[in-house]
Amino acid sequence: MVAVLAVGAVLAACSDGLAQPQADGKGGGIGGAQQAPKEAPRPMDVELASSDPRQSGGVIGAGDQDSVYNYGPTVMRDGGRLRMWWCSQYGSAPPAGDDILYAQSPSLDGPFTGPSGGGPAAVFSGAPGGFDGMHTCDPSVIKVGATYYMYYTGAAGDHALGNSIGLATSPDGLEWTRANGGQPIVGPAHDVHRANVYGAGQPSAVYLDGWFYLIFTDTTAKAAGWNGAGQFLLRAKDAAFTQGVETLGEQGFVAKPSTISPRTRSLVDGFSTDLMWVGALDAFVIAHETDTGTTLTFWTKDFTAQPYRSLIIPGAWKEGPGLVRRPDGHAPLSSGDVCDRVPFDVVRATIVGGAGAPTDLKHFGLDVRGSRACDGDARTRTAFEGVAMPSPQRTIDLVAEGKLVRVDRRSVAAALAGEILDRPLKVIEKLPQAARLSAGAKMVRAPGRGVGVVLDGKLFAVPDAGTAALNDSTVEEISDQAWDGFPAGFSLAG
Repeated sequence: MVAVLAVGAVLAACSDGLAQPQADGKGGGIGGAQQAPKEAPRPMDVELASSDPRQSGGVIGAGDQDSVYNYGPTVMRDGGRLRMWWCSQYGSAPPAGDDILYAQSPSLDGPFTGPSGGGPAAVFSGAPGGFDGMHTCDPSVIKVGATYYMYYTGAAGDHALGNSIGLATSPDGLEWTRANGGQPIVGPAHDVHRANVYGAGQPSAVYLDGWFYLIFTDTTAKAAGWNGAGQFLLRAKDAAFTQGVETLGEQGFVAKPSTISPRTRSLVDGFSTDLMWVGALDAFVIAHETDTGTTLTFWTKDFTAQPYRSLIIPGAWKEGPGLVRRPDGHAPLSSGDVCDRVPFDVVRATIVGGAGAPTDLKHFGLDVRGSRACDGDARTRTAFEGVAMPSPQRTIDLVAEGKLVRVDRRSVAAALAGEILDRPLKVIEKLPQAARLSAGAKMVRAPGRGVGVVLDGKLFAVPDAGTAALNDSTVEEISDQAWDGFPAGFSLAG
């Protein structure tokens, strides 16, 4: 097992032993022209009502008999099943060190089994000679279009000079290829010297409005606490964060030439968090462990204010939580009342058999009530952005940019949507229709722009060429200038 992460220790990829912070607190027109009325200021610090606390009756996921610990889960609702990746160690998966395991289940209360049944599979391990030569840990998996992206902590050895964050991609979530030439995409800032030299790791990713958001620990950052606790945020349009990077600072997001820049603002005084966008609440949520359970801390989209008081999902824990999320890292809709309720479920490591015993994974959760997701057009557009559902026209309606895109093929809608509902919603029918995506529609690709589909003469961006394959569309290679010559639609990539 990797060296314990505590102040003064020499650290590696495993996060076991990090000192945890204490529970925190709540957290008329000009010249006669008619102007639209301004919206009332959004209330801040709203107290949320919760109900239906729940937890699994026992362990839902664990490795084989050689796995002395299991932690750092990322959990995805994907195509009617729950998929989970987490950190453990398999002696049968060389090299010796942390491995990333995978298992799936039809239910959050498990059991989670391997892809073919039986025990969980080791799907990602260290690459000798690389920055992650011994340890790969703390996965965060999202899916954009037809591609799965896994952000993870890597370390070359038990006595590496700090961890770094890597990226791997996959067509199925099982077979992974290292991105960025096998090099880390985020490293320690080294703004200050602290006894805790863990470095940068424990990432969590979300895809929203064409941006990849990445929150992570960096014990060497300027704004980290005395013990290295702190959570820092980057975003970029590029999954590998090689260009167009923005860092969240005291004045909001600021463009930076790379991911390595002084980290001056921490969002949470904690270790090992998980990030999620909650459309029904029009807010981000950060899940992190405090004394009595998992604390949920809410932020507006621009991270300038906290619109809701924090909530706690109570219960025992050991190490950080994994929120149950849609493939894009957004909150799933309620299986009951989508206009009123939002489910918050986490999987987290707990100690089995007392102090020092192996850790295994259990499920805990609750519902937030009173989201008012269907109150008015503005709330509806935000709450159901990226959601698809059956339409009266025997197509699948996708909500994108507050409009409806009618998609002929369910598989294409599934690649574009974060979630598909089984039945239509009345509140969605009033949204204007923007386009119809028919099978075989023309698609184009430009080297500096990506892939797009031409609908009614306008160009709409899609996540990747995998969408074209699902739609039986041929992709035509064009120049950036030709791309810019099309009348612009909007992005269907989330």
